[in-house]
Amino acid sequence: MKKDAIFEFYRRLAELNPSPETELEYGNIYQLLVAVVLSAQATDVGVNKATRRLFREVETPQAMLDLGEAGLKEYIKTIGLFNAKAKNVIALSEILVRDHGGQVPADRDTLVELPGVGRKTANVVMNCAFGAETFAVDTHIFRVGNRTGLAPGKTPLAVEKRLEKDTPAPFRVGAHHWLILHGRYICKARTPECWRCPVADLCRYKPKTPAPKAKRGA
Repeated sequence: MKKDAIFEFYRRLAELNPSPETELEYGNIYQLLVAVVLSAQATDVGVNKATRRLFREVETPQAMLDLGEAGLKEYIKTIGLFNAKAKNVIALSEILVRDHGGQVPADRDTLVELPGVGRKTANVVMNCAFGAETFAVDTHIFRVGNRTGLAPGKTPLAVEKRLEKDTPAPFRVGAHHWLILHGRYICKARTPECWRCPVADLCRYKPKTPAPKAKRGA
């Protein structure tokens, strides 16, 4: 996709949603970090359902340690891989208390050293909490980047690097939110809803998916 098309692509998404935000619910940066760790291979809806109760009780790493691994599991047992995630959340909370004064560090390299925190998770935290121009490439962004031609790449890191290189300045902070939401609700994995896509004419995906036929009697 050429530069002018990329700019227009983002401009239209931004016009429809000027202030994009993560759909994960949280009250502070530590809760954001926990929510993102829990969201791996899980839906935001499922994570929010579990963390609403959890975050009323736990606001800090020390409070999480006081709750303990067994206590945490009771809150998050509806989330996939909850045993491993509980272990990671307790371990990263210990490190935050021991090495960072209970605060989440505003540094991606430091974040990825925490248990359960990969590059994608660190990018989300850096963007949502600290306003960094990072691009957290999940399955939605990987699909949208390749399908539309916005940021083609064979790996998530390749797509991330392409987004870093080509995303225009006005859209860099909000870009990953717009792309995730676009992939989640319009450019879906099985059947993209091209008939209602605001950037369909800029997209290289062929053939475009037609609108579903109206049901008789509707």
